[in-house]
Amino acid sequence: MLAEAAVLRGARFFPALAGALLMLALMAGCSRGPVNSPYAQQEVQENVLYTAFTQRSPKYLDPASSYSSDETPFTYSIYEPLYGYDYLARPYKLIPRAAVAIDPPIYLDAQGNRLPDDVAGEQVAVSVYDVRIKPGILYQPHPAFARDAAGDYRYWPMPPDALRGKFSMSDFEHTGTRELHADDYVYAFRRLASPRVVSPIYGVMASHIVGLREYGDQLKQADQALRDNPDAAAHRGWLDLRQTGFDGVQALDAHTLRIKVIGKYPQFKYWLAMTFTAPVPWEADRFYHQPGMAEHNLSLNTWPVGTGPYMMAESIVNRRHVLERNPNFRGEPYPCQGEPQDRAAGLLDDCGKLTPFIDRVVFSLEKESVPLMGKFLQGYYDIPQADRGEYGVAMRVAAGDSADKAALYADRGLQLRSSTEAQQYYLGFNWLDPVLGAGDTPEQQEKNRKLRQAISIAVDWEQYVSIFLNDEGQVAHGPVPPGVLGYQELPQGLNRQVYTLENGRAVRRPLDQARQLLREAGYPDGRDARSGKPLILHFDWAGGMGSSAMLDWMRRQLAAINVQLEVRATDYNRFQDKMRNGTAQMYMWGWVADYPDAENFLFLLYGPNAKAKNGGENASNYANPEFDRLFDQMRFLDDGPEKEALVHKMIAIAQHDAPWMFGYFPKSGGAYQSWVGNAKPTQMVRNTLQYYRIDPDLRARKIDAWNVPRWWPLWLLAALAAVGAGLAWRVARARDRATALGNTDSASQP
Repeated sequence: MLAEAAVLRGARFFPALAGALLMLALMAGCSRGPVNSPYAQQEVQENVLYTAFTQRSPKYLDPASSYSSDETPFTYSIYEPLYGYDYLARPYKLIPRAAVAIDPPIYLDAQGNRLPDDVAGEQVAVSVYDVRIKPGILYQPHPAFARDAAGDYRYWPMPPDALRGKFSMSDFEHTGTRELHADDYVYAFRRLASPRVVSPIYGVMASHIVGLREYGDQLKQADQALRDNPDAAAHRGWLDLRQTGFDGVQALDAHTLRIKVIGKYPQFKYWLAMTFTAPVPWEADRFYHQPGMAEHNLSLNTWPVGTGPYMMAESIVNRRHVLERNPNFRGEPYPCQGEPQDRAAGLLDDCGKLTPFIDRVVFSLEKESVPLMGKFLQGYYDIPQADRGEYGVAMRVAAGDSADKAALYADRGLQLRSSTEAQQYYLGFNWLDPVLGAGDTPEQQEKNRKLRQAISIAVDWEQYVSIFLNDEGQVAHGPVPPGVLGYQELPQGLNRQVYTLENGRAVRRPLDQARQLLREAGYPDGRDARSGKPLILHFDWAGGMGSSAMLDWMRRQLAAINVQLEVRATDYNRFQDKMRNGTAQMYMWGWVADYPDAENFLFLLYGPNAKAKNGGENASNYANPEFDRLFDQMRFLDDGPEKEALVHKMIAIAQHDAPWMFGYFPKSGGAYQSWVGNAKPTQMVRNTLQYYRIDPDLRARKIDAWNVPRWWPLWLLAALAAVGAGLAWRVARARDRATALGNTDSASQP
């Protein structure tokens, strides 16, 4: 019986083993493409761009509320502001999107009389912008527009059980569309003031648009009345903004929008390039405010409604979002001009062709950067993240540090491109400080200026950029970055207080000149000439530990001219209090441009914007009457030679006074697969997805080549398992035989 059992065990085992080996053979023989692919084979060959997001799903896609950079790939692809930026042009150039053209405003005095176009800005009471809108623009298909044969809205009002099983727009059977009208922009501006909408931009817009603040107060009262009225329960969810309005934003006709701006404010046009001012159809606002919509996560924050090149097709919170080509989008031509190097980079090959080029964009959640980059290097992501500029920078740095990584990136054909952004990080001196600030007397003013200049020479920002940014930044010579009108390349933009020009290169002045300036400031060899005490400066820092590598580096920089630096590290709230109170002596700060205009940087040095006195963004509390006078002139000017000349004068004043060490302009870098076309990194132009192009065939070939399955380890394991199983079976069989013989012998004993 034991021998028979062993035979039975073998009979059961070997067919199972044979089946496993057969399955392995079938997998190896029938596998088409990589077995580790997160996509079906046909998906890789489709005209789809794959990218990732790393934290949470976008929280606010309502244009009135959206303000986070991770939301911009969605909002700027779905919504269509009046204006936008040329994708390739630098300096950045404003262009029409939904508007016909960028028409200049007309100016009125306090009595409503028209003023000459070149009138002084101080005389302008109101600027009137009449914006013509392109006819024939259609909204994406959406249930909010769906009507029945009688012309009635299919989904308004909806009975209580009508939302059962509906969690996306695809769950609604019917959709519709209509033409974009000027009234949709009017409705959008009114929503900024609505108490039912959280808009971070309302305060700014209310300070510039005629009557908007008063309109907001009116809406608060109307909203409260609705909430207090028990008979208005059915309307508490939706505040119909068509019923009330204000004079500052009006529709003159179906395709003409009028906006009245307080005074002269040339920078207002840039706000019209932001999705805060994108159109909102009242039908969508009403649709989403029906009972039950919020519980089903159906709102403008999750399912936007726009006229742009893409529309939201799939939205699984914290997992996956899909943009799909808007079938009603008319197409916009790809630009035909750019920077000199753009043609060589192939960025002008699609000149004049209608965008968008890609059918779908898939965003997948990747919580950790390591698997994200692993999938990118395997070819499964075309771009690591559509909204982030640090991946290209980090990979360029890694390639510079590692020959192996450089070879890998080159073998993959990765495009690692970078550009200097309209941002700045600087080290500021507090103008209220008795040692480093303005000074009370002309003599003290000059001494303090020389001290600031000496420190500016001593702190080697070229070394800082090399060590801490791995050269992925550009040392600043003034407060206006590249890409903005008024910026000057070297040698024209050279800060001659800190640098000299040698063989066409900017060379930092030697430390001996810094020491001489220190003596002239009253601190020979770093000691107060009157008291003999060492000069100790204080750097306020909100970075936590005061012994970081960067802080140690700063101490060494000043120690080179015998000046001691004491770091006063604190938490961010305390640091903010010091800045508001004007008690910090030295500090480091940064600024990201709201729009590409020199005014948005130079106002950081405008006296009336002093943080300590007026709560403004002038963190150094710098004040120079001539600088302020020029700023008052410049801020009223449109772009042109006159404005540019004033910007240059203001930069020269700031270089001379040295209220800042100008620090550096950071770089933004894009990482793109070789099959991604028209890729140019930028943090100012946000509607980049419509310009990208994908070569799906090249992608499929590369993914196959980079992810070849290695079957031999499995075959080896299977063979070892088979040998081991065979040996075990033979041992078991021999043992059973021995046992059987023993039993036979025992039975034969008398």
